[in-house]
Amino acid sequence: MSSVPLKRFFKELPVWIVEDHHDVVCHIYRAIASRHLPLKNIKMVHLDSHPDLLIPVNMSADTVFDKDKLLSELSIENWIMPMVYAGHVSCVAWLHPYWAQQIREGEHRMTVGRDSSTTTIRVTSKDHYFLSDGLYVPERQLENSKPLRLNVVKVNPVKASHQSFTEENTERWFAKRARTLCSEPGEASCSKPLSRITDTLQPAEGSNSNQAAREEEQSSNGTGPRKNSDEDEEGSTSYVVKRIFSFLSETEPYVLDIDLDFFSCKNPFKELYTQEEYGILQELYSFRGPSPDADEEELDECVDRRIRQLEDLEAAFADLLEDDGEESVTRWASNPGMASLAQLVSSLKSRNPSPDYEMVHQAGLTCDSVELPHHISTDDEIDRLITAVQLFLKHLPKPTLVTMSRSSLDEYCPAEQVDSVQSRVLAVLESMYGSLDIKKDYENTGTETQDCQPQAS
Repeated sequence: MSSVPLKRFFKELPVWIVEDHHDVVCHIYRAIASRHLPLKNIKMVHLDSHPDLLIPVNMSADTVFDKDKLLSELSIENWIMPMVYAGHVSCVAWLHPYWAQQIREGEHRMTVGRDSSTTTIRVTSKDHYFLSDGLYVPERQLENSKPLRLNVVKVNPVKASHQSFTEENTERWFAKRARTLCSEPGEASCSKPLSRITDTLQPAEGSNSNQAAREEEQSSNGTGPRKNSDEDEEGSTSYVVKRIFSFLSETEPYVLDIDLDFFSCKNPFKELYTQEEYGILQELYSFRGPSPDADEEELDECVDRRIRQLEDLEAAFADLLEDDGEESVTRWASNPGMASLAQLVSSLKSRNPSPDYEMVHQAGLTCDSVELPHHISTDDEIDRLITAVQLFLKHLPKPTLVTMSRSSLDEYCPAEQVDSVQSRVLAVLESMYGSLDIKKDYENTGTETQDCQPQAS
């Protein structure tokens, strides 16, 4: 008799809607506890203008084994990786709109583990997204390591002239994919062991089965090889479906996670500071990455340099909270790379005699090699993005659980748009999956809009 517990299904698809994105973690954990999600190797399809793949910098790795303590440590930018280290999540597809470019397009494989020297969680990816936060360590330095397969997938809004995308092409590829898979048993899947954990970026079009499907379709159409066809274009429905099916089978449970700032996104710090002040922050916090062919020694030096830079800036702004007099400002501005600090403080104080230097530092942390995305969509563009999401979701299996973040109180999703976007997305989900069990967790937070401040994302 099999000892494997039977898969459980929710009677109605649960949709947990939170305000701050990290608050979805407790709902994912509840689904694990109720055995609707597996304990290990959960797949996540994550729609967001931000990757949310950073790591609580100083949090002990063992915190992940104390749920209450973990939940108190998480923030909007760092809630996924602790679940990876805990062994729950092994595959993430970050689906991003065209204006969000924080991590390179394509497939990344990396290891997440406990840094033996600091006991914190660290990662082996050499992408600037992780390097600029000082999170990289070589694999030999990690303990209790877990593999992570990350697919970065662009989603374009459907074209204005094609509000109904060429679904016939996607349907044709979808039907032929089944035949291709039968003849391509070696297609990569997270349910199979990774042949080798690497830190390199895999080409987005590198799947043999995808190539076979394209060639078969071209042959049947009598068109021969084509370049830049709509169905293969980066960001198209066909492209997105292929990328997701490179790691998700049609029978596996998975989490569909949606941040409403995927559809319209603000950089709230741009409204807190003048263009000149924001430019100074970008200069102070700028990240100097390693050379493309950097060896381990250069990577270590890059991370050490970045950690010292961020620690010095944190100390400077903490000191200015206590004393931002001329002498204190001059002393800090004399440090290497901090000459423009005096100009920044002078500008801030001209508008507010008591600047919130802690918030200034949080804003600075978002300034590295890639600026925080800022794209307030028109209503038409929101509709075209929602249509694009509907088209690719149509070809995916029904998710086990939907989590949704409003991200409006800290203004990553424009407050004047969030309710409309939420209702339209829920309408699409209901049209596809039937009756939904909608839980508006954000209504129980009791947080007033005016009391909220942006967090680094």
